Amino acid sequence: MDLNIENSFFIVGGAGSGFGKATALALASEGAQVLAVSRTGNKLEALKDLYPNNVHLLVGDLTKSNTLSEIAVIAAGNRLSGVFFNAGGPPAGIFEEVSMKQWDDAWQSVVRWKIELTKLLLPQLIKQQYGRLVYLESISVKQPVENLILSNSLRAAVVGFSKTLSNEVADKNITVNVLAPGYHDTAAIQRLIEKKSRQNNVDEQSVKAQFTDDIPVKKMGNPDDLAKLAIWLLSPHARYITGQTISHDGGLARGFFG
Repeated sequence: MDLNIENSFFIVGGAGSGFGKATALALASEGAQVLAVSRTGNKLEALKDLYPNNVHLLVGDLTKSNTLSEIAVIAAGNRLSGVFFNAGGPPAGIFEEVSMKQWDDAWQSVVRWKIELTKLLLPQLIKQQYGRLVYLESISVKQPVENLILSNSLRAAVVGFSKTLSNEVADKNITVNVLAPGYHDTAAIQRLIEKKSRQNNVDEQSVKAQFTDDIPVKKMGNPDDLAKLAIWLLSPHARYITGQTISHDGGLARGFFG
């Protein structure tokens, strides 16, 4: 399928690794122009080496307002087609372990920057009467994940925000959706495996096997597979999909609307 995104301009957060990297590469492979944002410049350079004519780099921390302002300035010089909101998640932990500072930090890293960047970019999309916004969250917005009190709590706020926003801008040809990945082979799941390994005093391989066994398809997800779904949601073809929280989890979510 031709996604009709060749030379369209997209912003991808957390592009140095994991889902962000996979999504940036998938967009570039379709001929799109991608502003790849990450704190790790060397990882971004590796992306640009693969697609020198399509990938544009911005090294910066998405939780900082100055980085978000830079993104907005760059976006204003282009016809912005879509944004993939993604950055590293909060640390694993149970309630008793998590300090108030960690709660405050998690608000910044999970919720606040997404709202601020949306506020900066939305006027441009409204003027264009076109845009695709995709927020990368977690299966924890559909069912709690053990040891992820911060993610379980705060990612749900992004779902509430995005659902409400989707209704406010639907008549302006702007779609707003959330992706909720389950257990994928990324650094994030490795941190969770290490945490549970320490808690239960068992080896990491056994913990990983337990996580995998919980998934009905009996294997971890691949970020490249999620990226294919993400870039479809970012394309013109997804014009009738908005206000949705879509799982990519191998059947992990057990509810009727998983």
